[in-house]
Amino acid sequence: MNSPAHSAVHLDLDAAWREIPHGLPTIDATKWGPRLRFSTSPRMIEQFYGEIRPQLAKFILCGSGDFHHLTGLWLRLTHQPVTLVSFDNHPDWDVRPPRWCCGGWINRALELPHVRHVAIWGCGNFECWWPHQLFGNRKAERAGTLVVHPWADDRPPRARKRRGAILRENWREQFEKFAASLTGSNIYVTIDLDCLAPDFAWTNWENGKFDFEDVRWGLAILRHHAHVLGGDMCGAYSVPSFARRKQRFASEMDHPKFNFPSADTIRAINRRAFEALWPALTQ
Repeated sequence: MNSPAHSAVHLDLDAAWREIPHGLPTIDATKWGPRLRFSTSPRMIEQFYGEIRPQLAKFILCGSGDFHHLTGLWLRLTHQPVTLVSFDNHPDWDVRPPRWCCGGWINRALELPHVRHVAIWGCGNFECWWPHQLFGNRKAERAGTLVVHPWADDRPPRARKRRGAILRENWREQFEKFAASLTGSNIYVTIDLDCLAPDFAWTNWENGKFDFEDVRWGLAILRHHAHVLGGDMCGAYSVPSFARRKQRFASEMDHPKFNFPSADTIRAINRRAFEALWPALTQ
């Protein structure tokens, strides 16, 4: 990674994190938020990256998971061979347009020559299963450069044989084997808070099944075996704001519909998530 003035920064795109403890430096990028949210153009993404790159750090805290595609930019900060490890309730592997979208950014990561392998842990939504998996990057999955690990507890026995499928009773055993295979290598870790169960985070998307201890345990196992070059965390709920009508329409069609609690309740729960996971990621 580069050697910025700080090892970690808060990139404020959407005011999802109003009160950040521990003196975390904040980059005010709210002017970019509506232009980048959910999806954006290649031209816009390059303009944003050119402006923001000098201020970035080894670890980056972002707001909503609607900005998870920016991880495809953060991975550019290193040119060393690296494995990307993602904790996410969604595979983000959709091969359909637009090119820069929070639902397809894994493909941007796989295009980087130094990203050798991608592993996504904790997917609980429908995208990893038939027929929706047809829109995923099955080519990379067949090649072994991409492995998704979806929860299969609620699936029929045959579905549990899907490559990478995990159960609550055995996922840690599988994760330990995965981490051991990374011994001595470089990794980049991204956490989307929607990988957490509903009681642990409020997000703009469906929630997964992990709890705080699951993710902290996973991070500790990874650090025991591999060298963490950098990482990021996103997924905190924020009120959507868009620069383009087409962008807003596509986002509203794709997002689930929830009845959200008060803003104070959301902030309190997500602050607890921050305090539980951010130190474990950035230590």
